[in-house]
Amino acid sequence: MKHELPHLALSKHAHNRHGLQRTDESWLDEQWKNPETRVLLVSGNRMRLVDGQVEWLAPTDCPDEGLRLLLGEQDGVARFALIMAPDAAPGEKTDWIELRGALGALTGDGVVQAPLVMHAIGMAEWHWATRHCPRCGGGLRAEQAGHVLTCVDCRRQQFPRSDPAVIMLIAHGEPGSPDERCLLGRGATWPEGRFSTLAGFVEPGEAMEDAVRREVMEETGVAVGQVDYFGNQPWPLPASLMVGFVGRATSTEINVDDAEIAEARWFTRAEMVEQAEAGRIVLPGGVSISRSLVEHWFGGPLPGSW
Repeated sequence: MKHELPHLALSKHAHNRHGLQRTDESWLDEQWKNPETRVLLVSGNRMRLVDGQVEWLAPTDCPDEGLRLLLGEQDGVARFALIMAPDAAPGEKTDWIELRGALGALTGDGVVQAPLVMHAIGMAEWHWATRHCPRCGGGLRAEQAGHVLTCVDCRRQQFPRSDPAVIMLIAHGEPGSPDERCLLGRGATWPEGRFSTLAGFVEPGEAMEDAVRREVMEETGVAVGQVDYFGNQPWPLPASLMVGFVGRATSTEINVDDAEIAEARWFTRAEMVEQAEAGRIVLPGGVSISRSLVEHWFGGPLPGSW
């Protein structure tokens, strides 16, 4: 059986965003009145789980106040997010958690909902951070079902943005051989034993492949030659698009920067599975593209996750 990669599963379950309907107020009202429609409540930029699952409500069960954000349609059901001010959100403030705390609900059967949730929280993060017009400082009014912010003074429109970041599995040695190794790093703020692929933001005017080479060199001192595209994944934590690559190292000596990376190590496949099974290393969670990169290189599922 082919091992399904989580980031590919996100694409597999992508929803119809109904971009052309965002300006059709009568259509939007009709969908909101439909008892089959489902709504994800968002408090500022946080969501909540019920019994460990994403909570979807009928419109009639939602508060009256908030921004109705059209997510689109999945399996014939219209989906919205209702973005509320934290003070107006129902329940206790401790009920509401950041997306990172809800990632466990987006694996397994829950992966079907992941594109909808990431769409909702990504947009909520944008609304949370974008309070004034960057040109004149004026107030902003939400339009097009929450996907455009228009300045009430100068009329300049603001659109959601995603910051491109590269994330890479760097390997050295004959591909597929027992001696082939991959390079993983531990972030400066992470606990002992937690390792992941390297990553970093793309700078203006920089090709993504060059960003891979620069980030690996800056963080670990390892030189990278060939770089091949792997896949991509939205990552609204708060507003990134993670673009995955597989690179081939041309050097192996490690010299970490001691700023972002506290430790970096080479792992053979045998070392990786043995240490993961023993709990001496802990790898990224199943919904992340980092996990997909590692398991793609390893050739199958690995035990344990963050």
